[in-house]
Amino acid sequence: MINDRQTKVLLAVDGSNQSLEAVRYVSRVFPPNQIKVVLFHALSKIPEFFYDLGKERQYSQLIEDIPEWQRLLKESMDDLMNEALRILIESGIPDDAIAIKINERKEGIARDIILESHHEYSCVVAGRSGLSDFEDFVLGSVANKLFEMLTHVSICFVGGKSDPRKILLAVDESQGAMRAVDYAGTILKSSVSEMTLCHVVRGLYPSGKKYEGVLDLDLERKWLEEAKNETVFDKARIRLVKAGLDPEDVTTKLITGVNSRSVEILQEARHGGYGTIVVGRKGRTNVDEFSMGRVCRKVVQMAKNKTVWVIN
Repeated sequence: MINDRQTKVLLAVDGSNQSLEAVRYVSRVFPPNQIKVVLFHALSKIPEFFYDLGKERQYSQLIEDIPEWQRLLKESMDDLMNEALRILIESGIPDDAIAIKINERKEGIARDIILESHHEYSCVVAGRSGLSDFEDFVLGSVANKLFEMLTHVSICFVGGKSDPRKILLAVDESQGAMRAVDYAGTILKSSVSEMTLCHVVRGLYPSGKKYEGVLDLDLERKWLEEAKNETVFDKARIRLVKAGLDPEDVTTKLITGVNSRSVEILQEARHGGYGTIVVGRKGRTNVDEFSMGRVCRKVVQMAKNKTVWVIN
């Protein structure tokens, strides 16, 4: 639920550096007097890898009988929460607008975050990777589960040390894209120095030049010319300006005749120095059987050092 006066943010934190980067991102992207932040942690009484052992009694009992381990765990989490509080308060967020929830793990870290998210939050913010941050994994295991299962509220995956001031907003003619435009215009407008509307149109024949004389390349040229005349930019710009953005801060980028929309969005984000990418959960192929569009999925998976908003 989006509220112009107050945005309620569920900020999932663990002991990782990336979760603190998520805290810093939140402290920079939202107006401090219009936000309520809940710092949430699902506390495991035993190390995560013990759950992989099937909760065998001898292993669980071994850890539960060591109060020193639990004491150190609590100290570590207290230190993390104090640092998160410091970051948020120094950004101007009132201390009475910040709450801390440390709940004992019930269903699993991702599922516990999802359960908490049903309490009228405007969005969920989490780091792309957690304590098990291996370079071979494109998305951390908890973040990946949130990505797949969190479908009722918008979610933000913070990657690297993202700058929220320059935003790349992927658009097409779909309702999902227009919802992303409305969300960005309402929630993210206060931090924007530049917001670029990026519309990517694939070619009809991905490798058409190889098949000249076989495929109707004139049809593709006509298709791409028609794409240039679409009103998607006009519709999106009107919504953003109506939401309060300065028209001078809204630019456009049309990319046509490419093989992959997701790859082009990511390349534009990297080359243009955008710290934040905003995508709608569904695009033109809005099929009920698929909860997430293919473009959105690929962008989230591959944008390692960027922050990606997935708007529902």
